[in-house]
Parts: sequence; C-alpha cells; structure tokens
Amino acid sequence: MQENNKTVVTKFFFLGFQGSQNIRIFLFLFFLVTYCLTICGNLLIITLVSTSKILQNPMYFFISQLSITDILLTTDIVPNLLHVLLNNGAAITFNGCFTQFYFFCASEASECLLLSVMSYDRYVAICNPLRYSTIMTSGHCRILTIACWLFGFSIIFGYAISTAKLDFCGPNIIDHFFCDIVPLLDLACSDTFIIDLEVYLLSLPLVFIPTTIIVVSYTSIVRAVLRIPSSTGRQKVFSTCSSHLIVVSIYFWSLFSVYVVPTKGQTLTMSKILSLLYTVFTPFINPIIYSLKNEDVKKATQETLNKIWRISHNIPCRSSIQGIKTRS
Repeated sequence: MQENNKTVVTKFFFLGFQGSQNIRIFLFLFFLVTYCLTICGNLLIITLVSTSKILQNPMYFFISQLSITDILLTTDIVPNLLHVLLNNGAAITFNGCFTQFYFFCASEASECLLLSVMSYDRYVAICNPLRYSTIMTSGHCRILTIACWLFGFSIIFGYAISTAKLDFCGPNIIDHFFCDIVPLLDLACSDTFIIDLEVYLLSLPLVFIPTTIIVVSYTSIVRAVLRIPSSTGRQKVFSTCSSHLIVVSIYFWSLFSVYVVPTKGQTLTMSKILSLLYTVFTPFINPIIYSLKNEDVKKATQETLNKIWRISHNIPCRSSIQGIKTRS
C-alpha cells in the first residue's frame, strides 16, 4: 500500500504468452538458448574490440558500446520472460516493475542515440575520408559515447518517476511479458495526459532527431557511393555500412510499429511479437550481422582463438620465439 500517491496496487501480474504446457516449454527453451547466445555473442564483440589491434577504430568502438546496451536490454527483459513462461504467468512488485521499466527505456534511448552516432561515423568515413582521423578521434568518440549514455539514462529517469506516481487502484493484470508504457497506462486510474505529453516530448530527441540524422547521413552516403565510377568500388564502400543499415532498419521499424504508428486493429499477441523483435531478437542478431560479412572481426576472432589454443597447450607465440632466436 502506498498512501502518498493513493496507489493501492502493490504488485502486477504478467500473463505473458498463454498456451499449452508443451508450447510454453518450447518457448522457454527457445528464449533461453537465444538469451545465452546473445550474451556470448555480445561479450565476444566487446572482448575482441578491447583486445584486438585490428579492431582499434571508431566503428568497432561504437559497435562494442552497442553490444553493452544489448546486454543490458536483454538481461532486463529475458530472465523475467523465462520466469513468466515457466510459471504460466508471474507476479512482480510495484518497485520491481518500474525498475524494469526504467532500465528498459534507458537502454532503448541509449541505443537510439548510439545508432545515430554510428551513422554519423559512417557518413564522415565515406563522405569526408580525408578528415575522418581528425574528426573521429578516440577522445571525440568517448565524449559522444558518454553523452549517449548520460543523456539516455538521465532523461528517462524523470519520465519513469512520473509514470510511477500515477494512481494504480484497479486491475493489476498486465497482458504482456514486461512492464511497458502502453499496458501500464491502461491500468492507471489517474489522468495520463502529462505522461502522454512527456512521451511526445521525449520522442523528439530520442526517436525523431536520431532518425533524421540516420536518414540524412545515409542519403549523403548513397549519393557519394553512386558517384564512384567502378561497381567494385561502390560495392566495397557500401559494404562498410550495410550491416549498420540492416540493424537500424530492423530496430526502428519495430519501434515505430509498436509506439509511433500502431495499427488500430493490432492484437495484443501481435504487439507482444513485435516487442520481441527489439527486446530479444535485435540484441541476438546484432553480433551476427556485424561479424558475418566482416573480415576484420573474423580475423580478430581467429587470432584470439589461436592465442587461447596456444596458451592452453603451453605453446609460445611467434613474437616470443623470435625474441629467443634474436638473443641466441
């Protein structure tokens, strides 16, 4: 009971994905494997970028930061989803619900900002290559990254607090698998005008401005690529940003489908499936997309595996052998 804001609801109950026990067990195992692969894939990206000399450039630095947001996002959502599936529904405390809501929104906000910074990085690399090393220095990259994290987590904090101060005095059943803004507003007993206004105001710096930066950047990139005379040159240049474009398209399409332009006839099941795209599957496929056609990542992975194999078998590396030969 919370008398200060007249809230009588102390717990919420998730329905999740209702179905037979066999379906829920299958979904549980599927999402468990997906979650484990997501964590391993993103940790691999972070480790490779931190340790490999091949990947010491701004593009891979931003990819590693994106992997951190993906780990935060999927860890905030998937363990609770697994608990809901295993128990055919599950309860969550009032504070727990809004803690999950805060980290979900903050991770999403930071990812939107990081994706726009990454598109600007590709724009400078392709459209202004001679000044790339002076514009995208390591110091500038760190400043941009810190700004994305701080802005994303700080601007969402007030929004989460405002939402938590709403009166919840009626039903406490959420037909979803996590605490999202739409089902929470449906359960609120008080006027939600201020929250709706905050959503529209926040969408400007967190969705529409990043989307504009991405569209303008890639429009300029496409124009620059089309001016390259050889088809081989065009293909080589565009391949450097195709992975990012695929990730951006999937991520923003799913966000816009759920929050910006949801169809009136959209069912709750469809809404939950669309939510899975950016909470579960996007963090899972990001490492795959960025590494599948990337020769640098493949080479760095191979070098790391070879190094681990040599260490496990007590085989000295080439530099050590050369040093011994030089001294002898």
